[in-house]
Amino acid sequence: MRHGDKINNLGRKSAHRTAMLANMACSLIENKRIFTTVAKAKALRTYVEPLLTKGKDDTTHSRRVVFAYLKNKEAVSELFKEVALKIADRKGGYTRIIKTGNRIGDAAEMALIELVDFNEIYSNNKNAAGTEKKAKSTTRRSRSAGTKKAAAKTTETKEEGAE
Repeated sequence: MRHGDKINNLGRKSAHRTAMLANMACSLIENKRIFTTVAKAKALRTYVEPLLTKGKDDTTHSRRVVFAYLKNKEAVSELFKEVALKIADRKGGYTRIIKTGNRIGDAAEMALIELVDFNEIYSNNKNAAGTEKKAKSTTRRSRSAGTKKAAAKTTETKEEGAE
């Protein structure tokens, strides 16, 4: 019985699964997005997000901990140099999973998993054309305050018109 077993074993033995997730995490860090099945993407998200959190603290200990998981020197250095700078102010949720439909061969549900801060399409400060847009500064005002001001302006204009 598997009561309370929350890990998705992905139909693999534990050594194969950890090696696969480490390879996928290295590919995600180096390429910023990868195309895989939804089940693997969800398993990868739980594997890589704690590593990205460790990457924000550039110490020898955190580098060694991340290297113990990834076992790839280039991926570790890219995580601590490029990726950590972009995700420094983000509190979590470093990855995004976008479902892309079913695979033709076996109808497996496919997805694109990507690092959130490296996608310019979904960035908050860009418009549809891809150019920077100015942040719109709006203040919330109640309707009653606006109508009082408008009423005061109309009475002022009526008084000026009467003179």
